[in-house]
Amino acid sequence: MLGWIAFVVVCVGIGGIAGTATQTDTDQAVGEWGRAERMIEAGHFDDPAVENVLITARSGRLDADAASAAATEAAGRLHGLSQVASVSAPVTAPGGKAVLVRAAMTGAADDAGTNVQPLLDATAAVQAAHPDLRVEEVGGGTIDKALDKTYGEDFQRAEVLSLPVTLVILIVAFGALLAAAVPVLLALTSVAAAMGLSALSSHLLPVTDTTASVVLLIGMAVGVDYSLFYVRRAREERARGRTALDAVEIAAATSGRAVVISGCTVAVAMAGMFLSGSVIFSSLALGAILVVAVSVLGSITVLPAVLAGLGRWVDRPRVPFLHRLTMRPGRAPRLWPALLRPTLRRPALALGVGAGALLLLALPALGMKTSLTGVADLPRSIPALQTYDRLTAAFPSEGASDVVVVRGPDAAAVRTALLDLNGRAAADPHFAPGPQPDLDVSPDGSTSRLTLHVRADAESAAAKEALTLVRTQFVPATVGRVPGASVAVGGDTAASVDFSRSLSDRLPLVVGFVLGLTFLLVLWTFRSVVVAATAIVLNLLSVGAAYGLMVAVFQHTWAEGLLGFRSNGTIVAWLPMFLFVVLFGLSMDYHVFVVSRIRELALRGVPTRDAVRQGIVGSAGAVTSAAVVMVAVFSIFGTLSGLEFKQMGVGLAAAVLLDATLVRAVLLPAAMTLLGKWNWWAPALLRRNQALPEDTPGELVRV
Repeated sequence: MLGWIAFVVVCVGIGGIAGTATQTDTDQAVGEWGRAERMIEAGHFDDPAVENVLITARSGRLDADAASAAATEAAGRLHGLSQVASVSAPVTAPGGKAVLVRAAMTGAADDAGTNVQPLLDATAAVQAAHPDLRVEEVGGGTIDKALDKTYGEDFQRAEVLSLPVTLVILIVAFGALLAAAVPVLLALTSVAAAMGLSALSSHLLPVTDTTASVVLLIGMAVGVDYSLFYVRRAREERARGRTALDAVEIAAATSGRAVVISGCTVAVAMAGMFLSGSVIFSSLALGAILVVAVSVLGSITVLPAVLAGLGRWVDRPRVPFLHRLTMRPGRAPRLWPALLRPTLRRPALALGVGAGALLLLALPALGMKTSLTGVADLPRSIPALQTYDRLTAAFPSEGASDVVVVRGPDAAAVRTALLDLNGRAAADPHFAPGPQPDLDVSPDGSTSRLTLHVRADAESAAAKEALTLVRTQFVPATVGRVPGASVAVGGDTAASVDFSRSLSDRLPLVVGFVLGLTFLLVLWTFRSVVVAATAIVLNLLSVGAAYGLMVAVFQHTWAEGLLGFRSNGTIVAWLPMFLFVVLFGLSMDYHVFVVSRIRELALRGVPTRDAVRQGIVGSAGAVTSAAVVMVAVFSIFGTLSGLEFKQMGVGLAAAVLLDATLVRAVLLPAAMTLLGKWNWWAPALLRRNQALPEDTPGELVRV
């Protein structure tokens, strides 16, 4: 135990000293969008953060004189701030419905959210001086600051809720406070150690803003699962009359072995993200593998040490009524045998109905559409985003944009071609041209950048049509004809389209890698081709059903009021791959634990049908408790403001619920009962020198 504490402290300390290296936008860019971002970075363009002061009427027509006075005052106040580099002359919207003052900030654009408060204070002072007008500010810094506040409060609420919810569920499961606290403490210390190791490894592979959240999510899930399986098995053995030390040793030989195997399968699933072609997924994979490895290490070292040290005190202090329900060694459970009875009596019917239900749930996944979330998908309860909507309504050129980047030896020819391209876009209804072409040239003159402002939201079909038009018609007809020029089209819509396409192209490779390695690992673990194949098929069914539920909920509008979101008709581009590896890993977690119990009984000579019944009944309490914890925690994520977190929370919660109920209580026992002795079939090489269940086929025994 002292060694574990020292390990955690050292990991946290090393992580704190090393600090965390984060990815840049250029690191994350892929495809043609990535080429455009790298060309812009190489050109060293001066891109300061810009804040916009928007002046509109509260109702009716805008008073031009009052708006002009407010704009002059705003420009004067902003100009006197050290955080402001320059202030543009006020611009009046077509029809005189709004006036805009733009302020370029000093310092790095990434720091705008931290430095923007003095500008907001100046805008608030102008608003106070002109109460009859609406004077408000919006920009990258303002939105970043608002999102940091909103998401920070969301995650704080999720953390505050998840720990008590987990503890309450474990107290109900164990009926004792210490037994409930042990899994939570192991999970928390594992997450802390993994965070430190993740910070250290970030200097080899920079992390994203979401890596810490994934480490926490996965770490709490597997940490609680592994220790819960271990603690329950040790309690069961003590209830059968074993000494405390003997019970821990038996738990180590059974549940401990299953934990190591489960950890390996989860790590294999997470490793699939390294093949995604995205540094975002690579960093998530590394963080997830680290926390799983630390959780497994804790489960086979400090956890048995704690259980051996506590002995029977692990069941103290008792919760009277709950403890009597959870510790009844002389009484057989009634609920799970009753639930299993119809499945074991008619396994073919149960398998057909269960598989049919999951396939039906998976059907909507065939119509899945993906995109990255943009400004249009952020919660409109945030005042800065309401201001953004009014800004883009009055000045369409302030919204989404396509960025044409050109590097070429003949700067004059490039400029002429870009002006021609701008003229073509100005004549097309997809674009919102400004008074002048938005054309920049890098300080060394080697790279030119033309920004084309789109009238639609970046994720809309119209914006994607505009991007296709630029890439396939405007560019080839203009800058594409400049000799020696290198051209790439980036921007908001390009980021979504190229990132989604890259992940879609890589998804089959990731799926194949995860399925192949998981099959081999389960095959080697259980020495059975049939068990490995069954595991793959059942987990694919549960993942497919989760995809279908996500599409049904989030690509349509019927659940908007229920979950508090606005549908954009798509699933977040990174979720299908992320959910596949996470759900496959967590599903294998349960599968390995349950099948390990069944195999353990079969090796003792129990017939397969009885081994299935006893194995599932014996493991049902642990699996159900673990699943309830995960569903509760994931459901909390479904209440957060961000659309991507809602989709992730609902998808994970639904998949775990289906997996722990329909898959483990119906499909698995039905399939194993139907297969009978053939569950344990494997080639002779795997069977050599291995113990065999009594009802193994005779030809295999002879081999």
